Amino acid sequence: MRQGSNVLVFPAWRENPYLNLLALAARSQGWRFLGATTYDSLRRQLRRLQRNDVLHLHWTQPLLQTADSAREARERLDALRGDLAALSGRGISVIWTIHNRLPHELAYRDAEVALYRDLARIADVVHVMAPATAEVVADVVALDPGKVRIIPHPSYEGIYDTAVDRAQARASFELGDADRAVLFLGQIRPYKGVDALITAAHAAALPDREIVLMLAGAVKEMPLDDFLASIPDDLRTITQLSFVADGDLGRWFRAADVAVFPYKAILNSGSLHLAASFQTPVVLPDEAHLRSQFGGQRWVAFFDPARPAESIAELLGDPGLFAEVTADDFAAFTDPISPWAVSRQYRSLLDELSSRPATA
Repeated sequence: MRQGSNVLVFPAWRENPYLNLLALAARSQGWRFLGATTYDSLRRQLRRLQRNDVLHLHWTQPLLQTADSAREARERLDALRGDLAALSGRGISVIWTIHNRLPHELAYRDAEVALYRDLARIADVVHVMAPATAEVVADVVALDPGKVRIIPHPSYEGIYDTAVDRAQARASFELGDADRAVLFLGQIRPYKGVDALITAAHAAALPDREIVLMLAGAVKEMPLDDFLASIPDDLRTITQLSFVADGDLGRWFRAADVAVFPYKAILNSGSLHLAASFQTPVVLPDEAHLRSQFGGQRWVAFFDPARPAESIAELLGDPGLFAEVTADDFAAFTDPISPWAVSRQYRSLLDELSSRPATA
C-alpha cells in the first residue's frame, strides 16, 4: 500500500454501521477514507483520486434513481460511464459491492440495469456477501467469476451492548413468561412485508401463551395513520414507530423470543447478523440463496414466501419453535465473522488492489 492511499466510498453514510465496521482494520493501517453521498459529490470526489487509490461503490440508488426524469437518468449514466472508464488508466481500482438485486426504490429500471452491467465490466473486484449472489442477480447482470470476491457480512459483536439482561429487558416492556414476543426492528417499508407479519401475529394460535408483536422503526413510503389502521385492535402490540437509538437495540432484541424479517425482496440481511449478535432467533423467507447460506443454523427458520402470513402464523404457533437453540449455536456463527476479522479481509483486498500495476 502506498502510504496514505485513499478509499472513496459511495454512498458514505456516516451512521451506517456496516460501512464503519468494514473500514476498521484499513483505517488502523493508514488508509484514508473519503466519502460522497450524491451523484454530483461523487463526480467531484473522483477528481481527487490518485494512482493506487480505490473507489468503492456500495448502494447505487442515489446515482440514477434521484434524477428528475428518465432523460436525466440516462445523461447521468453516460457521464458516469466516462468517469469510471477513465479510472483504470489513472491507476485507480474499483470495488463494487452488490447489496441488492436492484435498488428497492426503482424509478428508472433500464438505466439502473445498464449501470449494473457497466459496473460489472469496469470493476476490478465485485464484492459479494452471499455466496449465491451471482445466481440471484443473473437475470439483471452476468458476473465474471474471476472478479467475484466473497467477504462476509460481519457480526456486531463488541459494537453494541450485547450483555443486556433478558429478564430486565422483558420486564421493561411488561412481558410475562407466557408471552411470545415477536420482533420486527428496522425501517417499515412496503417491500419488507410487515403487513404479512401483522396478519400472521393476529392469526397465530399458541396454546397457553399470548403472541405479542413488537414493532420498532420509522414508517416510510406510506402514511403513518394508514399503517396504524392496519394493526387489529385485539392484537397485543408494543410499538416505537421511530428510529431506535443504538443504545436501546439490545433491550428490544433481548426482550424478543424471535425476530421475523418477512421481506418480499432480500439478498443480504444485516438485520439477521444484528439479531444473531443479540442471540435472538430469526425467521426468514424460504428463498433458495438464503436457505443455502443459513439453512444449517438452528436459530434460523424459514417461512413460505408464496403464503407468507399463513406460513409465519404456523411457525409462531409452534410451541417448540427454537426450543433447542443454545448460546453456542449463535457463537458458532458470529465468532468467525467478528467485525475485526471481516475488516482485516477487506484491508487485505485494498492492499492487494493498491499494489497492482496501472493499466494503460
